[in-house]
Amino acid sequence: MSAKDFLKKLSEAHGVSGYEHAIREMVIAEFKPYADEISVTPMGSVIALKRGAGPSMRSTLSRAEGLRTGKVLIEGHMDEIGLMVTEIEQGFLRFTQVGGFDVRVLPSQEVIVHGKQKLRGIIGARPPHVLTADEREKVIPMSDLWIDVGLPEARVRELVQVGDWITYARDVIDLKNNLVAGKSLDDRAAVVSVVEALKSLATMKHTWDVYAVANVQEEVGLKGAQTSAFRINPDVAIALDVSHAEQPNTPEIGTVPLGGGMGIAIGPNIHPLVYEKLTEVAKANEIAFKVLAEAGATGTDAWAMQVVREGIPTGLIDIPLRYMHTSVETISITDVERIGRLLALFCASLDDKFIKQLRGETEEATRKSAKETRKNAKKK
Repeated sequence: MSAKDFLKKLSEAHGVSGYEHAIREMVIAEFKPYADEISVTPMGSVIALKRGAGPSMRSTLSRAEGLRTGKVLIEGHMDEIGLMVTEIEQGFLRFTQVGGFDVRVLPSQEVIVHGKQKLRGIIGARPPHVLTADEREKVIPMSDLWIDVGLPEARVRELVQVGDWITYARDVIDLKNNLVAGKSLDDRAAVVSVVEALKSLATMKHTWDVYAVANVQEEVGLKGAQTSAFRINPDVAIALDVSHAEQPNTPEIGTVPLGGGMGIAIGPNIHPLVYEKLTEVAKANEIAFKVLAEAGATGTDAWAMQVVREGIPTGLIDIPLRYMHTSVETISITDVERIGRLLALFCASLDDKFIKQLRGETEEATRKSAKETRKNAKKK
């Protein structure tokens, strides 16, 4: 399946944080042709393993030499922001958010209520004609909005209950210049890039084991990334998430050109050697990118993975996106494909020397360690 077709399929499917089951089956089907193993964590994240050609700890010789295959994790999250029913009032549904919405754009949106059966609805509010002049100048708070599914109260109560989740009803829109707009491109575009990386790796020789992961529950606290990274315990982890693309009135937030590549983050959330390797590989292969300075928490899965176990050297690639957390998030398919290529080239570039650099080992210290390991193995 092409990157564009897979992205459309993911975007138009529904899977709010904690309810990603439908998305999970799509991801497993797309991972399967390129993976040696696929597993699902208890929380629901999908892990696809593509084994590398390096030494394995399963080998007696490798254990004696103190060698093992490196492990790199590449990931995006597959959940989406959504809404949840909190009250049924005269047949209308009051709601709250799961994840962070841009409340300004909620009125008049089309939605799907996932009750005993799926119900199409619209988000309504008091008409401007009955608002005061002051109220017309302000954003309507979520507490003053409701969902109308067009049914009498008794029927609504039969089909809907408090706790049912709600998603945007939005098909992907094709724009010019290989751009698309739709819901939940944050962060399903990253999942597509991960699949593109696996496709490319099928044509490359890579030493390290590659773990391709589609994580759950990023929008409500980075939970999937934390638990899947704990299971894998990789030597390096690369998170993919969206960042703000260039558009009018946003030059102050570190935007990235849409269709112009990607952002590669630098800062305390990012390991310097991982950053250097990513940018080195991008430059060597003439892949366009922009450096994004992140002075603190990135708010991405990279933030959670960095501190798993003893700490994981982590990198972050940003996919340029306009209109974040709305139903018309807009990205470039070209960017998604380029990021997949960079990920594959990065994974293929990793070797034993890079593990030693991450550990701060000198060549002399490494030789001594290997010699001691062999000596102890012979004694046993």
